[in-house]
Amino acid sequence: MSREGRAAWKLGPGSLAGEYVLRSVVGLGGHGAVFEAEHRILGRRAAVKVLHSHLTDKGEMLQRFVREAQVINKIRHPNIVDIHDFGVLPDGSPYYVMELLPARTLTHLLLERGRFTPARALDFLEPVCAALEAAHRAGVVHRDLKASNVAVVSDGEPPQVKLLDFGIAKIIHPEPGQPGLTTDGQRLGTTHAMAPEQIRGGVIGPATDIYALGVLLYRMLTGDYPFQAQHRLDVERMHLEAPPPRPSARVPVSPAVDAVVLRCMEKEAGRRFPSVTALIAALREAVAPAASLLSATGSRSARAFVLHAEAVLATGAEDDAAYTTVSDVLDALEQELRDTGFILAEQTGMTLLGVRLLDESPEVEPSALLAVARELHQHAQARVAESPVSVHVCVHVGQVEARGAAEGIEITGGPLADTAGWVLRDAGGFALTHDARRTCSL
Repeated sequence: MSREGRAAWKLGPGSLAGEYVLRSVVGLGGHGAVFEAEHRILGRRAAVKVLHSHLTDKGEMLQRFVREAQVINKIRHPNIVDIHDFGVLPDGSPYYVMELLPARTLTHLLLERGRFTPARALDFLEPVCAALEAAHRAGVVHRDLKASNVAVVSDGEPPQVKLLDFGIAKIIHPEPGQPGLTTDGQRLGTTHAMAPEQIRGGVIGPATDIYALGVLLYRMLTGDYPFQAQHRLDVERMHLEAPPPRPSARVPVSPAVDAVVLRCMEKEAGRRFPSVTALIAALREAVAPAASLLSATGSRSARAFVLHAEAVLATGAEDDAAYTTVSDVLDALEQELRDTGFILAEQTGMTLLGVRLLDESPEVEPSALLAVARELHQHAQARVAESPVSVHVCVHVGQVEARGAAEGIEITGGPLADTAGWVLRDAGGFALTHDARRTCSL
């Protein structure tokens, strides 16, 4: 048994922390243990966090433990775990009593259910941002925001969450005489969610938490961290140097949702959202168009501008190099379609089908979309130049069945689903159906 485990075992069921009887260990870490407990007279259940006794003679760890309780008590927000009492055990170990929360965290929920839709991610991020906004107003930067530090009290509509673990929080403007526990130059945080300034040991501020919110949002949308590598130093290098990936490269989300994540994860703190309030407002606006499509039946018929792209191999060119070229050009075209507001309705090894709902963006003229389609085709052809691959694009205007799915807008059917009925393959590399010609006034 580890040293920490032995310390927690010595306390054990029946031990007293002030007026609270410890019942069982619900959490154990390198710095302390959390017990489920019960007030011995009132019967009120609570959680008791105790600093391991072997750390009580380490000045910084003891100060940090006390500071965490003070910080949480200072903020006092319904989406931050509440602390009721503070004391010291007979062996000198400090403890504090807090509300008892379910052991389930946002990490558990992601593991159970997989990625979230943009609308569902917004539901969970709103209370987290409300908690962080309160912390920032109180001069506190959390500095370790991640899914495992968000307790899920209820995953209903709307969900109820509590922000946990202010153990490495940064006090932006400490009161006169209040000892600082960290200085610029120290690196504290979790590698997968650390902002560049944390890695460099630079100045920590609210923008540091905003970067972590971007990482959390990316993880909720895709199920993975934005930067992953076998070694910690490689992950840190990516945070410092690599462009943040777009969620839409992995899952069907809109360019507007991409933009929120990318702005959160700007390398320079000054280029991120100025506050978590501004961030959540931008995310609400990015998610709203998909939600507005919901009708009483959950779907509707809509008029759409559609683009069918097909990679074609020259006769006898079916080799690995040619298929690699096909994969590369279609991947690039898929990203360009998403970036220009198209929904990816269908994807096979050789084809893509992009859809743009005309009544969703009435200010966009079909002729402008036609110009975009021609440009995308030109880009694709340039990428396959001097290879045995060509790209055929056919543009059509027709009816689709669409619904406001949680991922965004989902195309569920309609006449465009039968592409064999309208794709023109004998008219050259770029073709328009009769309906497309009429709509675009050609």
